[in-house]
Amino acid sequence: MGQRINLLVFSGDYDKLYAALLIANGARDMDMDVSMFFAFWGLLVMRDPERMDSEGKSAYEKMFGAVTPKGPEDLSLSRMNMMGIGKSMMLDMMKEDNAPSLKDLLDGARKNKVKFYGCKLSAEVMGFKKEELLPELEIVDVKAYIQDAVNSDMQLFI
Repeated sequence: MGQRINLLVFSGDYDKLYAALLIANGARDMDMDVSMFFAFWGLLVMRDPERMDSEGKSAYEKMFGAVTPKGPEDLSLSRMNMMGIGKSMMLDMMKEDNAPSLKDLLDGARKNKVKFYGCKLSAEVMGFKKEELLPELEIVDVKAYIQDAVNSDMQLFI
């Protein structure tokens, strides 16, 4: 068995998720096993914009679902977002440097067989149904995350 890296992704910010997925793809390119555990705001990147469903949700869950980002490209920057202007500037600069988008990195991680885990409690509290999330995401409890982290050579919190 090769080296293993475990990333706990708690942030829902574009730039922090970009870093997490860049690390995940880089580690896979180095033939490392990679698992990512998405909790609370980190789950936002795992939403499938084509599969939103409000049926059977409470009023709070419906409102929350309506006002939160629907996928990777809807996420804002952690700093200097400036009502979207900062993100637009950042995306322009990335395009000038031929840098991949967050969606590109996510698609690459999916293709590269990064293991995606979602926090069961976070998904329940936020009202996200399994069907609304990317199919590669396995919903697990915190004990499964801890076991995965303990069995990894490196753990990162983003």
